[in-house]
Amino acid sequence: MSIFKKKKKKQLSNPQDLERRVKRGFRLYAAAVLCGALMLGTAVPAFAAGSDPLTVIDNLSTFIFGLIRAVGIILLGWGIVQVGMSLQSHDPSQRSNGFLTLAGGIVITFAREILDLIIG
Repeated sequence: MSIFKKKKKKQLSNPQDLERRVKRGFRLYAAAVLCGALMLGTAVPAFAAGSDPLTVIDNLSTFIFGLIRAVGIILLGWGIVQVGMSLQSHDPSQRSNGFLTLAGGIVITFAREILDLIIG
C-alpha cells in the first residue's frame, strides 16, 4: 500500500467553472501587465533641460509614446483573451470584437514606428 494517495483531477462539470478560471487568469495577466507598465513608467530617467529646447520636446515625446505603447500592450492582451473566450464559447460576434481589439492593440503598440514610416 502506498503512503501517497493519488489525487484525482477535478473535472469541470459546468461551463461557469471554466469561465471563472479564464477570468481569473485574465485578472492575473492584467495585473502583471499593469505592474510591468507601472515599473517601466517609473524607471524612465529624468532628463535635465539643456540649452536646446528640441531636446526637451524629444524627451517628452519619448515618454508619451512609452505610455501609448503600454496601453497598446494591454489592449493586445485583452484582444487575445477575447479571441480565446470566443473560441471556447463559439461566439462569432465576440470573436470579431476580439480580432478588432487585437488589431487595434498592434496599431497602438507600434504607433511611433508607423508614424516614422509615414513621415519618412
